[in-house]
Order: sequence, then structure tokens, then C-alpha cells
Amino acid sequence: MLNATATLDPAFRIAPVSRRTFGSFVEHLGRCVYTGIHEPGHPTAGPDGFRGDVLALVRELGVSTVRYPGGNFVSGYRWEDGVGPVAQRPRRRDLAWHCTEPNTVGLDEFVRWGRAAVVEPMLALNLGTRGVAEAVDLLEYANLPAGSALADRRVANGTPEPHGIRMWCLGNEMDGPWQVGHKTAHEYGRLAAETAKAMRMLDRDLELVVCGSSHSRMPTFGAWEATVLAEAYDQVDMVSLHAYYQPEGGDVDSFLASAVDMDRMIDAVVATADATGARLRSGKRIMLSFDEWNVWYSDRFHAAPPLQDWPVAPPLLEDVYDVTDAWSSAGCSSRCCGTATGSRPRRRRSWST
Repeated sequence: MLNATATLDPAFRIAPVSRRTFGSFVEHLGRCVYTGIHEPGHPTAGPDGFRGDVLALVRELGVSTVRYPGGNFVSGYRWEDGVGPVAQRPRRRDLAWHCTEPNTVGLDEFVRWGRAAVVEPMLALNLGTRGVAEAVDLLEYANLPAGSALADRRVANGTPEPHGIRMWCLGNEMDGPWQVGHKTAHEYGRLAAETAKAMRMLDRDLELVVCGSSHSRMPTFGAWEATVLAEAYDQVDMVSLHAYYQPEGGDVDSFLASAVDMDRMIDAVVATADATGARLRSGKRIMLSFDEWNVWYSDRFHAAPPLQDWPVAPPLLEDVYDVTDAWSSAGCSSRCCGTATGSRPRRRRSWST
């Protein structure tokens, strides 16, 4: 029998823990928004239709940051559909998840939910089917005081004060062929740089996240980051990392050690970013935003509803987890604690399990 011991010493501290370490993610995907956080008919629902029981659990968990509205969903999203009188909002076909989006919940509702949940919003932009102009329009609507067309529109919609959103994702997983509006690294890097430049002309006090690779097994991993950062390095603050894990071929041992792959991914992205900065002779350092990761049994996901059917909020990407999933997730969590949104890992390889 093997014996293991663990020693916890409160006097041994590696570094302060960033509040953003405890971030999460809300996407218009399946039942996450509709019947998840928003269900007007629920006994605990408030005036906006948000479930009070879910809000209480989010506060209990201590979630600090929530990224919204996607995810793959954002690459075909028109933000204007989700503001203004709910009864006048259009229903749209969502190409990402083959569903109908009713647009009952949009930016203003989400920000109000975030305040009730005591979380900092992190907003993702559509750089799949849209571009610089639409990103600047959304920024004006969200962050500028009254006195211009779109800021006045926000006021007319019932929000007199700017939302003051600081963190913005410049698209989502643009390296993935599955993404609506998928681009090459060079195409995306140029678009991200120009979008960032224009946004800072409107609001200098922003933290901008450029898309890194969708996962470490992408054939363009590393090369994607190098090309994108060569274009956008001086315009952005962070590069994103995404990772999902499941037992491959029944190999539970490797699955339990998923954090080793995550560690390698973090090191590789840091090295690539630093090398790009050195080549550009830049004095800044690109930070990391590990803004998507989890255990996900993607093999169980089959493109879902039939093509002739476009349901509203069908069950999608829902897994039932067991103790091996919890153990793998816990290992990955220890890695992410070194790479909170807007930070760098401190003393890499110093974590223990």
C-alpha cells in the first residue's frame, strides 16, 4: 500500500491570490441563461426574471468575474438585438448552437444580474461576423456618459449611468474552423489590433484580451499566438487560454493528470508572448486570461437538434460528473490559480498535488 502525506503551513506563502482567479462564464448556450440564471416563472425570480436561488449560490461560491455572452455564440451575435424593450426584440437563428435566440436577456440585464451577484463583467465582442465599427458602437453604448447617440440610447433604455465595463475579449476562439467567421492568424491579428486601437480612442481605461488557441492540441498552437501577437502586441493586455479535458481512450490516469498538460500550455504561451515582445523590443509584458476550462465529455455532444428544428434553450453540453472528474478539475484549478485573468503564473512548477 502506498502512503501519501500533505503538509499545510499558513506561514509559507507564494504570492497574493488575485480575486479574478475565481472567475466563471455565462454563455447563451442550452439552458445556461434561459431556465439557468433567468426564469421569470420561478418562485425565487426577481423583477428582471433572474432566479434568486441561483444568485444566492453564485454569491456563496465567491465568483468574482463572469465572461459573457459567449463563447461560440458571440461570433454571430448582434448586441443591438438584446437591448431596448423586450417585447420589441427580434428572435434570431443562432448558428453556433443551432437554436433560436429570443434575446430576452441582453447586455443591460446581464450587468444588473452581475451587480446582484457581486461579480465583475467581462464582455466578449463579435469579431466573427462583425468588426471595428460594431465593437466601437457597443463600447459607446456600454461605457460612455450621455451626450452621444448610442449612450443616449442606453439612457433611454433605463440605464442612466455607464456600465463601466473594463475587461473586453476581442472575439472568441477565432483559430477554430467551427467558429462562425473563422480567420487565419494573420487576418485575426490585424482585425484585433485595429479593433483595440479604435476602442482605446473612445475609452483608454480598458483591459483587452486577444484570442489565443482554443486548446493545446490545435495544429496551429504556438504559431497562432506568435502571429497574432506580432500584429497586436502593443494594442492588447492579455492573451486567452482555453482547455477542456476528458478521458481519452479510457486512460483515466492521464485524465487525472490533465493539469500537467495545462501547465505545459501556460509555459508555452508565456514563452511565446515573451519571445514576441523581445523581438518587437517592447517594454510591456502580455498577461494571461485563462477564461475557459473544464471537464467536458465532447464525445457525447452530437450536433444536437435536427436541422429543421431551431428550439429555444434546449439541453446542450450537459454532463453528469463523478469523482474522477472532480479530481481532474481540482488539479487544473491549482494551475489556474497561478493564471488569473490579467496575471502571470508566479514561480511556475511550484504547485504540488
